[in-house]
Amino acid sequence: MKYRIITHVHTKYSHDSLLPFFLLYNKCIKKSVDYIAITEHNNIKGAVAFRNYCANKGNKIKVIIGEEIMTSEGEIIGLFLNQEIKPFQSPEKTVDEIKKQHGIVYIPHPYDEKRYKTVLADTALQRIRKFVDCIECHNGRNISSSYDKKQIDIAEKYDLRKVIGSDAHTVFEVGYNYMESSVAPDTAEKFKGALDELEFYPHSCLKYAHQLTRLARLVKLIERGKFIELYRIILKKFRKRKPESCQKSRS
Repeated sequence: MKYRIITHVHTKYSHDSLLPFFLLYNKCIKKSVDYIAITEHNNIKGAVAFRNYCANKGNKIKVIIGEEIMTSEGEIIGLFLNQEIKPFQSPEKTVDEIKKQHGIVYIPHPYDEKRYKTVLADTALQRIRKFVDCIECHNGRNISSSYDKKQIDIAEKYDLRKVIGSDAHTVFEVGYNYMESSVAPDTAEKFKGALDELEFYPHSCLKYAHQLTRLARLVKLIERGKFIELYRIILKKFRKRKPESCQKSRS
């Protein structure tokens, strides 16, 4: 039997996603997903809540509790967590806290020119490499296929086991990038065992999903009453476009 696994998924519990549980659940059923790693930004609330949601539906989908943690030098994912890990600590401290929970240290999108602010610094990866369990060689939100080669090079440079990450923030991306294994990743140890025989099913980025994520961020800012921050974002976008429109009007 093969188990279909998707990792690195965000829901309405992340600041840049509006994905509700009923849509996520139904899409997982439609795509025959057996295991899903929910990895909200800097919290495990979404993963715990979705696990409970699936339990009430009969546990057809197994939920891996994860968190995409922003460290002082970029993002690291922890899987099989039971406690939330505080963001903006050093990579070493973050990894130490994941390991204290006997979790999986997972490196997301190790190369992305568009999202460079969230990519874990190479110097940090070099320092923590012996504690890393796996690293993405494909991320569903990388806008260029050339990034895959860079990510594979990084994985091989540090001799790390590879995974592909969905990085889904919208229902359209759920089940679009997935892995299959004959090992059921019910625990961190079994997940490690599955890493050696994963089958990858990657697909290119759905570029419109990035636009939907930008919209989700704006909606979340309005919901939280962050109008000054919203104004700054709109002003920044306007300033970027203004020179281009001025140039067109001159021509």
